[in-house]
Amino acid sequence: MDTVETRESFAVRIRVTWRGASQVVALAILFAASVAFVTGGVLRGAGLGSVMSMVLGAAGLVLFGAGLLISAGGMLARRPVLELDGAAVRRPARWPLPRSAGRSLPWDEVSAIAALRRGVAGSRRGEQDYLVFLPTAELAELARTSDRPGLVAFTIRDVPATAAAVPWCFAVEPGWDATLPEIVKEARLRRRVPVIDRRTK
Repeated sequence: MDTVETRESFAVRIRVTWRGASQVVALAILFAASVAFVTGGVLRGAGLGSVMSMVLGAAGLVLFGAGLLISAGGMLARRPVLELDGAAVRRPARWPLPRSAGRSLPWDEVSAIAALRRGVAGSRRGEQDYLVFLPTAELAELARTSDRPGLVAFTIRDVPATAAAVPWCFAVEPGWDATLPEIVKEARLRRRVPVIDRRTK
């Protein structure tokens, strides 16, 4: 398996959607309502109703303020969910964690790439595709030969045999700005590893 000499980085990000923007607006409204609760309690003076209003408002300030900060900050920071470059597969830390908290898997340690699917077609939640960078030949063989229920293990954190793959298992979200085939193509431009597609088996 050859590593292709390329320094160009490929990043997958979550697109800004109306749903995400409406979530930020909803949290901003709830935060403003919490401010109003606290203000109303202070203006009414001492009393049980005022104290309850201030306590509820303070709780709302903390909860909705944190949610607003994380949602709006994540949207503005635009950190990638996955990066590929000539040296490694990278899983950047989510905002507001520092960038140094991200993880990387050198291409020399990638034995294969697996495409998996979980869920039931036609169900309420539907099916979810996963992309897994497999760090050992044993895991690559498991992905290639196991029956479909066994493949579910790659997305479960408490299965010892597949624990090494868990950090490198990405749920491919509809809001990503790249599709699973595009990501696999970019990965193979950087490292010619086998691709195991078990989505239809």
